[in-house]
Amino acid sequence: MDQTKAASVSPADERIHHRACNLCEAICGLEIRVRGNEILSIRPDDADPLSQGHICPKAVALKDLYEDPDRLRQPIRRTESGWEPMEWEAAFDLVADRLCGIVEKHGPDAVANYLGNPTVHNYGGLTHGPRFLGTIRTKNRFSATSVDQLPHQLLAYWMYGHQLLVPIADIDRCDYLLVLGANPMASNGSLMTVPAFPKRLKALQARGGKLVLLDPRRTETAEVADEHLFIRPGTDAAFLAALLKIIDRDNLARPGRLSGFEDGLEVAMADIGALDLDALSAHCGIDIPTIERIARAFASAPRAAAYGRMGVSTQVRGTLCQWLIQLLNIVTGNLDREGGALFTQPAVDLIDNPTSKPGSFGRWKSRVRGLPEFGGELPVAALAEEILTEGEGQVRALITMAGNPVLSTPNGAQLDRALDALDFMVSIDFYLNETTRHADVILPPTCTLEHDHYDLIFHAFAVRNTARYSAPLFERPADARHDWEIFEALGDRIAARLGSKRTPHPRPDQVVDMGLQIGPYGGMRKHPMKLSLAALKAAPHGVDLGALEPSLPQRLQTPGKFILCAPPAMIAELADFAKEIRGVASESGLSLIGRRHVRSNNSWMHNSQRLVKGPVRNRLLMHPGDLAARGLRDGAKVRVASRVGAVEVEVEASDAMMPGVVSLPHGWGHDRAGTRIGIAEAHAGVSPNDLTDDQYLDAVCGNAALNGVPVTVAAA
Repeated sequence: MDQTKAASVSPADERIHHRACNLCEAICGLEIRVRGNEILSIRPDDADPLSQGHICPKAVALKDLYEDPDRLRQPIRRTESGWEPMEWEAAFDLVADRLCGIVEKHGPDAVANYLGNPTVHNYGGLTHGPRFLGTIRTKNRFSATSVDQLPHQLLAYWMYGHQLLVPIADIDRCDYLLVLGANPMASNGSLMTVPAFPKRLKALQARGGKLVLLDPRRTETAEVADEHLFIRPGTDAAFLAALLKIIDRDNLARPGRLSGFEDGLEVAMADIGALDLDALSAHCGIDIPTIERIARAFASAPRAAAYGRMGVSTQVRGTLCQWLIQLLNIVTGNLDREGGALFTQPAVDLIDNPTSKPGSFGRWKSRVRGLPEFGGELPVAALAEEILTEGEGQVRALITMAGNPVLSTPNGAQLDRALDALDFMVSIDFYLNETTRHADVILPPTCTLEHDHYDLIFHAFAVRNTARYSAPLFERPADARHDWEIFEALGDRIAARLGSKRTPHPRPDQVVDMGLQIGPYGGMRKHPMKLSLAALKAAPHGVDLGALEPSLPQRLQTPGKFILCAPPAMIAELADFAKEIRGVASESGLSLIGRRHVRSNNSWMHNSQRLVKGPVRNRLLMHPGDLAARGLRDGAKVRVASRVGAVEVEVEASDAMMPGVVSLPHGWGHDRAGTRIGIAEAHAGVSPNDLTDDQYLDAVCGNAALNGVPVTVAAA
């Protein structure tokens, strides 16, 4: 901040700003105290109806993000002599000309795009990003969905008729919460927006409820759970199928209020009932008496919910796991039930909406390996081979939006090499990172505190119905562009060059205002609240719209309003799984899993000192017995190797690890040439996705299997 300007700012210029933090899915309410352009403090907003006065360290680091000297503030172009700044209009013209030239010569599929996780945390990306990408009409679309939640969305599409109709555990009224492969003490929920999870868990336990967790690592959530069980990585489907088999065998099923709307449930349960219980138990490593005890406790609990997240989705049987979780909630009568698994009713309804996209599956397949499309996107594990494999339809140009797939997708080292083979690449991002360093042009949007925001996605997955609009904290610099303005400028130029029609589009705030007014609490639905953007602006702490309520069968988007309990692909997958468990043998090798930390934000913000300070967290966790068996010592540098690559990293002995399992945190690996910007060498770390395998996928949908990867560990 300019010292002359700072001297002219008096204490009278201090102000309080309320907003939601949009760095992660928890969307916690913040109270930010500001003087001029200086952030003095960031603390929780005690009046936020969803987060209830909770924040995590990432929210406080918003100050670091805003002030970060490494954050790009104008377009830059890569040249032989290094990066050079550009004017916006010249940058837009250059990008449009290069992309259109490739489309005209090689066709639209020669241009691919990748949307990173921050896209869904920034509503301008949601309202205007797809419109921009639609001008090119490529089938080579990729995103972080296929290294994250694709099985969740696919099952929602198959069973309930819409990819966003995802059941949410009603933790505030639940008596028995069964969690697999999730660590909400660190994440505050994922595909279950549950800020203040520690407070909510204490309330659950205070009313006599229980949290039972299955995870190959004794996580922060395991430390506060009522019971934690180790489970072999990648075998959650066996445990879930065993629960269902026991419930069926012992007549523990409990018809729910939706029993007349369950199509195919008997078929699904009959096939599950035919599985061998001994084989299921051996496969997951949990004995039958323990499985029987949990099955009875879950089925007999007054109000129970099963929830599985990253550790469950990102494995070879991830889609099967998510199907079995849905069936477990259904057969015990806990789907669409208070205290069970309910569907959020957000103020901007993305399901009952004229622009809604229910989903799709298998309309086309990737050129090289034949992986299926879902929701208009292909699995990102195919991106590198689509660039490197010559022939008609080869990807020659790439657009990345707020993503770092070199660090976040399987076999990242291969993708790192592939990006060098592109004819042209443009990145819409405000950091030079391991991916964007390959770009010919980088177009940086405004910082999150320089634009307004409404959480379109995470209000739709929240454990309580709320709505909150965040006005910009600071005015954007004069020569800056919001992300949606970048999309519109590029889209207009590309459409004009390719001869496409393009009509004017409302601003993001106008889109949200219309969504609020036609939504379930808006005036156009004749709701007494008459919710609108103006109403939210007048309520800076947000609006409480009440607890989740039963909403089926009305909200089902399937033909006849039925829950389709036996998708053909799942019946076939179950049959394949039955063959697998019959032939399973004991394994003596090591399996790699990931982990997250409350101070880490995927692959970015590691140059925020307040987040990376303290002990180095980018270490390989390994059980002491596994260390001793290999003649290794705590703190030694080891070489971890898989089929696709190897990394060297310090190892840390930890009895929190299940024997036979090792863990590396995701998002690190800032050691590529020229990318360790502001990051101390001790915090550069290694990327577990230099070990994960682009061929190791969920066979049903192509989602990356990032957990359960076979590895070896030896002295470096």
